[in-house]
Amino acid sequence: MHAAVITFPGTNREGDVARALIQAGAKVTHAWHADYDLPAGTDLVVLPGGFAYGDYMRTGAIAARAHIMDAVRAHAAKGGYVLGICNGFQVACEAGLLPGILMRNAGLKFVCRMQHLRVERNDTAYTSAYTPGQIIKVCIAHGEGNYICDAETLARLEGEGRVAFRYCDEAGDITKRNPNGSLNAIAGIYSENHRVLGLMPHPENLIESLVGGTDGKGMFASLAGAA
Repeated sequence: MHAAVITFPGTNREGDVARALIQAGAKVTHAWHADYDLPAGTDLVVLPGGFAYGDYMRTGAIAARAHIMDAVRAHAAKGGYVLGICNGFQVACEAGLLPGILMRNAGLKFVCRMQHLRVERNDTAYTSAYTPGQIIKVCIAHGEGNYICDAETLARLEGEGRVAFRYCDEAGDITKRNPNGSLNAIAGIYSENHRVLGLMPHPENLIESLVGGTDGKGMFASLAGAA
């Protein structure tokens, strides 16, 4: 698996996600927002977390119009993998790679804490190392993580099995631990072909027991094995 990690002005998680991918056995190349092309041989594009362009206007709105995003959209249109984490999820929605939008958290406060997630399916390139319904613990750090879409889109996401992860408590209950008000406790969604994934939590920060857990490793192990 050859991953291209995109850096925008204000991105701050590119090193974390690169380390997670390398640890899993992937090759990583860094790309810049002003580039017109992805590195040769790119299998996976990663849009990391941070505050692209300072999150001016709407979160992700300016980054979605960067030169490199034309190449990312073309990559996705050909069936390539794209992973958007936190700010990268916001960018992916603004770029038209995923439906819906991320709004201010329901409590209107930045939330930074550990969070349980429920893995909804494990038959994708991102989740094969997990089991369906598995409860994992990763971290969240966002102020605009409230996933919103219209009723038709929500019905399609649910009906087509495109919800990747849901916020939950340690027992898997999705009604008691929603940190931002997202519809149906949605923490991440797939594109129609399940090759584009956007999620708000940060699995890349939970790959070492020294920092509190390794539940994030499964995503990167899954991707490395998908090549």
